[in-house]
Amino acid sequence: MAIKYQFNKTSLNDLNKQLKIRLRALPTLKNKESALRAEVKRAKDKVKELEQLLEEKIRVYDYMVSLWGEFEYDFIRVDDVKLSLIKIAGVRIPVFEDVIFTVKDYSIFERPFWYPAGVQIMKDLASIGIEGVFYSEKMRLLDHARKKTTQKVNLYEKVQIPGYENAIRKIKRFMEDEENLAKSAMKIVKTRQQNMEVEV
Repeated sequence: MAIKYQFNKTSLNDLNKQLKIRLRALPTLKNKESALRAEVKRAKDKVKELEQLLEEKIRVYDYMVSLWGEFEYDFIRVDDVKLSLIKIAGVRIPVFEDVIFTVKDYSIFERPFWYPAGVQIMKDLASIGIEGVFYSEKMRLLDHARKKTTQKVNLYEKVQIPGYENAIRKIKRFMEDEENLAKSAMKIVKTRQQNMEVEV
């Protein structure tokens, strides 16, 4: 990004203001980036933890695999997933709260004795799976926000701040040169006037 400027005091003041804004914002952006990085890591760890928990629970219930065929495919349905929103480093992020299920009515006497326990197992497994998907999405959102913040930090650090400093340096040098030339010209004029007075 080329910084546009003119060789005058107004442009110099504008560039100084822009530089101060970026220098003040940079530490905040760096803190935001590190906070988002930590949240991404937490979400990633939670996804791994939930995946392991789901695998363990499925292994525990392996002996019941033949019984699952007795379940109707639409016996349990997910009605809603309750979420709330919080802000993490200025980014709105959903927070997982609960899964709402609907279970078809059934007669305890007409179904096998293990049906209520099976319903609870299905709810548990579905909740863990949904929470895992939720944390994967949360991780994706946080990582996207972190990448955008990292880009902004790099833009400020590596492009804009050095660009503004360079432009300010050039303007100051130009103005100093102009001032020196003006002083030199005045000295020459003064010397000529003194020489003319001496001759007269």
